[in-house]
Amino acid sequence: MVDIARFQASDREDYHYSDLNNDYGGKGMKKRINGVFAPITTPFVNEEVSIEYLRENMRKYRETPLAGLYVLGSNGEAKSLTEEEKVKILEAVMEEKAPDQMVMAGCGYESTRETISFSKKAQSRGADFVTLLTPSYFKKRMTDDVIVGYFEDVAQALSIPVVVYNAPGFTGLTIAPAVIKRLSKHPNIVGMKDSSPGNIGKYLAVSGEGFDVLAGSVSILLTGMVLGASGGVVSLGNAFPKRCCELYERYQGGDMKGALDLHYQLFRLNQSVSGSFGVAGVKYAMEVAGYHGGSPRLPLRPLGDKDKKSIEAAIKTAELL
Repeated sequence: MVDIARFQASDREDYHYSDLNNDYGGKGMKKRINGVFAPITTPFVNEEVSIEYLRENMRKYRETPLAGLYVLGSNGEAKSLTEEEKVKILEAVMEEKAPDQMVMAGCGYESTRETISFSKKAQSRGADFVTLLTPSYFKKRMTDDVIVGYFEDVAQALSIPVVVYNAPGFTGLTIAPAVIKRLSKHPNIVGMKDSSPGNIGKYLAVSGEGFDVLAGSVSILLTGMVLGASGGVVSLGNAFPKRCCELYERYQGGDMKGALDLHYQLFRLNQSVSGSFGVAGVKYAMEVAGYHGGSPRLPLRPLGDKDKKSIEAAIKTAELL
């Protein structure tokens, strides 16, 4: 088994310096992002956030090979949380994570001002990275220059690095490769999570040195790594973190056949869980795997018995338990 070098220097040029008068927490040095991250869910009990269940999940995640956690993302139902809830969730994650696990905090709002404000709260609580979706309400006005300006303005205001989150399934916007080419040169924008269909190779082709691209699904993790991705943020890692990490390890260790076999196993399961049922499916798969998943917050609905049985059957077929 290879050692997961979570944030290490490589043979590529890892040091970028800005001629701007900013520190960026490391005089412009870009952190490297390698390995598998779980975009953790938020447990609810009767519509209220359960910090107790969250802590119990975290104590299990800390014993896995996960390189880190992505908190307050799509699977975390961040858009359905109050700011007070977000802060409490982030604080609990920071307290319970393993010492060597990194934390990405989803901090994006529609305005640059609000995004910077909440990003500074995440920064003050110890998050390693701020992860930002593109603003999308005024999508007709989200030109390449506007998007670049948004990310650069936030990155300029922080001492922790920014990770770009490309999720057209949620925002209705697909970030252009030309935008990533520009953003990858910024000393405090260190990578991106790509959840778009079929674009990861385009982003890898234009990214500057020291800019890491992460696959946004286990379904494209192996393909992404073959093309040069450094890891992934994968929803199936909520229920089966060790097996998702095993895929990363097999590939990094040169076991291509083993990686390909596991890829198809996880690909088929992912299609039956997140691909078919979204957050509710991920949460139920967690329940089957022994984690606290529970129901999503309204208006998202929990799964019915028929859908639960289909996930149970898919997990049994994948032989992951």
